[in-house]
Amino acid sequence: MMTLWRGLCHLPTSWHQLIGKFCGKVLLIVAKKRKKIAERNLEVCFPDHSNEEHAKLLHDNFLYLGRSFIETGIAWFWANKRIQDQIDYEILGMDLLTTQNQDNGNLIIFKHSQHLELDARIFAMNAELYGVSRSHNSPLMNAIQDKGRLTSIKGTADKNNPRKFMKWLKAGKNVLYAVDQDYGWSHSAKLKFFNQDAATITTTRKIIDATNSNLLFINSYYQDNKLILKLELIEHDGLDASALAQKINDLIEDKILQHPAEYLWMHRRFKSTLGKNFYK
Repeated sequence: MMTLWRGLCHLPTSWHQLIGKFCGKVLLIVAKKRKKIAERNLEVCFPDHSNEEHAKLLHDNFLYLGRSFIETGIAWFWANKRIQDQIDYEILGMDLLTTQNQDNGNLIIFKHSQHLELDARIFAMNAELYGVSRSHNSPLMNAIQDKGRLTSIKGTADKNNPRKFMKWLKAGKNVLYAVDQDYGWSHSAKLKFFNQDAATITTTRKIIDATNSNLLFINSYYQDNKLILKLELIEHDGLDASALAQKINDLIEDKILQHPAEYLWMHRRFKSTLGKNFYK
């Protein structure tokens, strides 16, 4: 399977979009569990959409899912030079990594775009980068994932090992951190996301206070088939843990609405508030 995956990723880039579309259409038929989760999320997050609009968004979302197999393979298997020569991308706001308090680290919040592995690889080609991750349920896939990510990222820390990544921030490093999934009620509060109650991580305030790090957000999206990564500051003065977490939720929601088909709707984002049976 790995050989086939690598082989597909090393085919000419002109084939990639066609392969991604094919994979996405197949997954729309066979990945019934993922499809159900995405359908339920789209229903509650876009209640004013018609059935036809929901179906179109779901279809487009699965095309990006299919495309993500190739993009993840590119991120994990390609050499830097090949990515630089063959992937059309642009990073905006890179100066924010150095023009803030330069002795401090940068905690960089990101959302779960379907092309996040390629986003991270490209970002790490242009800046020294560390990441906070969640271990995969499969030990084999976890090993493949770690090896792939460490192709360019300097190090990864499990989200349940904050001391490790806080040490990086105290040392002035750039650390990627995603907070837009449902990790249960430990360190979470019930806040709004797409006008729905959602278990939301509130530790961002504690992390930046303890490390004196800057707080940034990196958005990623395709524009005319060009991958755009855009950094911006998140102002947080005077905000407590819940208020800051809600501000981040609102920011992520705003970015998703600009390119909704690219988001990872296959995650059970509301399982802690609406219940796991909501996705059955």
